[in-house]
Amino acid sequence: MTTVAEDTLAETRAFNAELERQLATRPPIHTVPVEQTRRERRDGTGIFPAPEYLPERARDLTIEGRDGEIGLRVIAPENAVAVGAYLNIHGGGWSLSAADLQDVLLAELADATSLCVVSVEYRLAPEDPFPAGPDDCEDAALWLLRDGFAALDVPAVAAIGGDSAGGHLSALTLLRLRDRHAITGAFAAANLVYGAFDLSMTPSQRNWGDRNLILSTPIIQWFSDQFLPGIDAEARRDPDISPLYADLRDMPPALFTVGTLDPLLDDSLFMETRWRAAGASTELRVWPEAIHGFNAFPLKLTAAARAEQYAFLRDAVGA
Repeated sequence: MTTVAEDTLAETRAFNAELERQLATRPPIHTVPVEQTRRERRDGTGIFPAPEYLPERARDLTIEGRDGEIGLRVIAPENAVAVGAYLNIHGGGWSLSAADLQDVLLAELADATSLCVVSVEYRLAPEDPFPAGPDDCEDAALWLLRDGFAALDVPAVAAIGGDSAGGHLSALTLLRLRDRHAITGAFAAANLVYGAFDLSMTPSQRNWGDRNLILSTPIIQWFSDQFLPGIDAEARRDPDISPLYADLRDMPPALFTVGTLDPLLDDSLFMETRWRAAGASTELRVWPEAIHGFNAFPLKLTAAARAEQYAFLRDAVGA
């Protein structure tokens, strides 16, 4: 487990207690329409911090995917020449969030790593369930590798990453590039932040119960059912759905980040072990008392975790 200072732990515990209190006053996310939660995230009336948009730094591109246009949100380093590109895949349970709701975080990543961030506006469930989202992320990755470096005017160096569902989609994208296009080694690093890697449910997902700290067992089941309607637990172990079950050879170096109070804890623990056993280098950061989604909140623990992610990416791309 990653060591942190006692004052950082105290702040994290106090934050968790207040967040749990606030969540108890609201209808659980799986009991309200998904459109309502999307509105709350965009207008800042939900649990997560209100988004800050950076129109002076971000620009929007559109590329052609197999099923139509895919939006990309691009944020370049402010005071440095870009050393490559970072393909960001946002989280939100395959149903929430958007490419423009992380501008501040992605600008911080761009400035800290000198990578030009490209965030994918993939299609969301339940309107567009599996395989729509993975298809869009695969198409965005192919565009980046074939045309994107020139379009962005950056060197042909790439990393990929995302949080929660974005971690899951990042892993699927790397596997699809290898298995469908014989592309390996194109991404120098994978930054996988509390990803969901077994959609048939790991023990930590199953055993968590009803306690709501952003996620609970019923909430996880709801997200998965929206993304995978009509697909039973056994079929969800297909490697194109749950990358934990995939052959993980020829994957890039990966950093796995997760907290001890995250129902997806086992997903990162199991995936890091299998990733490393398949031959790739890995780093694992298990943050004490951290909940699912902690990377989005202004905590000392968050600053420490982000610093580890940025250092990992800089080392991987030679920044």
